[in-house]
Amino acid sequence: MTKTLMLFCMVILATIANAQKMDAYKLYDARGRQVKFERMLNVLSQSDVVLFGELHNNPVCHWMQLELSKGIFEKNGSLIMGGEMFESDNQLLIDEYFAGLIRQRNFEEEMRLWPNYKTDYKPMLEFAKDKNIRFVATNIPRRYAALVNQNGFEGLNELSDEAKRFLPILPVPYDPEAPNYREMSEMDMGGGHGKGGVPPNMVKAQAIKDATMAYFISKNFEKDKVFIHFQGDFHSKNHGAIVWYLQQYNPRLKVSTISTVEAEDLEFRDEYKPLADFILVIPESMTKTH
Repeated sequence: MTKTLMLFCMVILATIANAQKMDAYKLYDARGRQVKFERMLNVLSQSDVVLFGELHNNPVCHWMQLELSKGIFEKNGSLIMGGEMFESDNQLLIDEYFAGLIRQRNFEEEMRLWPNYKTDYKPMLEFAKDKNIRFVATNIPRRYAALVNQNGFEGLNELSDEAKRFLPILPVPYDPEAPNYREMSEMDMGGGHGKGGVPPNMVKAQAIKDATMAYFISKNFEKDKVFIHFQGDFHSKNHGAIVWYLQQYNPRLKVSTISTVEAEDLEFRDEYKPLADFILVIPESMTKTH
């Protein structure tokens, strides 16, 4: 093979490889500028609270959550972690497990873990344990969210003082016009036929989750430490929900947000601008975890 032919073949192969390049994600800021992970890391490391809005079954989200946690810890030397997927009445179990008082098997049997815990959330929890990072269970116990769905916020007043330790201070502030709640209330519950909407108590059940998560983030925040929190994207997108409640509980906190979207292509769209400070765009064909 002549040198000219060899060079031609190399150019063709490089062109094919480039054409077949498949990005697993792209990152953008709110102005639509594509950013590198390191740029996002530098910005978020200067925040008080980072809210990472995930898609629960998307593996790219969980991989980036772990890498972001590692990056902030390495950069700052300190970190607090927390997540929606752990309920506030299970904080004792996390603390006992991190302290080496109970075995991993007992911890996992008693924690009411999500089905995808071992693939998606266990690596983050184990990272926190290995690095002696406090991990906060922030979500409301699901039985109390169900109580709000049934009886509204008033149902919480009937709980014992012991039960109320796992809740934000009552009564919780609530604005049905706050970002995300109006959107939720107007969702079509009639199978696409324009019938009805989401019942008010169902929206309040969503709000009590946001209020509880914000309350325990605020309560466990420490000066000069970044608190990174993982939650479903609806709980923080549009700078609403948890963000709104954090403004009620501690308006001095510098809060940064990440929102995740799945799309056919990875190009930025104007509709992404209000979602968050950083937008993680992932191919909708990405495999899912369960």
